[in-house]
Amino acid sequence: MSQTAVKATPRLLKPKVKQTLFLSLLSVFAAIWILPLIWMFSLAFSSNEALQISTNSLTPVDPTAENLIAVIQGGMTPRWMLNSVIVTGFTTLSTLILSAMAGYAFARIPFRGKKIVYPLVLAGLMVPREAMFIPLFLMFAEADYHNTYEALMLPRIAAPLGVFIMTQFMAAIPMEIEEASRVDGASRWRTFWSVMVPMSVPAMTALGIFTYILTWNDFLWPLVSATQREMFTITTGLASLQGNFAQATELGSLMARGVIASLPLLILFFIFQKQLVRGISIGSGGK
Repeated sequence: MSQTAVKATPRLLKPKVKQTLFLSLLSVFAAIWILPLIWMFSLAFSSNEALQISTNSLTPVDPTAENLIAVIQGGMTPRWMLNSVIVTGFTTLSTLILSAMAGYAFARIPFRGKKIVYPLVLAGLMVPREAMFIPLFLMFAEADYHNTYEALMLPRIAAPLGVFIMTQFMAAIPMEIEEASRVDGASRWRTFWSVMVPMSVPAMTALGIFTYILTWNDFLWPLVSATQREMFTITTGLASLQGNFAQATELGSLMARGVIASLPLLILFFIFQKQLVRGISIGSGGK
């Protein structure tokens, strides 16, 4: 073996060692992230009597599905799930449409005051959502909108982050593509729907997933706005089933509620994980 080959071997091994260490580190973080989920599912399928003795197992103790059945049959869980689906679906769709339209306007359409309006929109990112609760509550109370779907959906439609993401993405689309459609006789409205929106699918997919997750997990505003049980979302509805000292006596039932509330999000993530990662990469400046 030549001396050159001997020297080249360590150089070839270094990238492999780095890649192995990197993958090992990612595996550790992934295990740390997934262990609480495994523990939650394990306790959900364990009997409450067995959990009063020990809760340290990652596999079901005295396996049973009674906890899940009790949560589904108790209260108005199917209605709460339907409310969450309606609110989350409408909010996500409306946010995507409005954010895409606003992003196109800020990225492509020259209009007076744009340099003032755009920073004002982004300033909404710096305002804590909790600081707007009292004005929102009073505004919807005066309109007699509490305990309605409108009150649960409208506050989340205005999304400064969504406008920012769509503006940055559409500004990066080559101007020549839009100019070609205008030369072919397409109006600005037709150009937006037929050219800009299809090319913005990666960013819209990531924004849609983020909006869906945040809206589905929202607890504080539905708790304030919806006081009638039939208008509860799944998060506030399952919380209303919480009894005194349930953490100690009904831990299995408590975890079953967590499983029911998080299962749609887990399914959504596994279906769209590639689009989500791609959208995050695009939003962070990747290609």
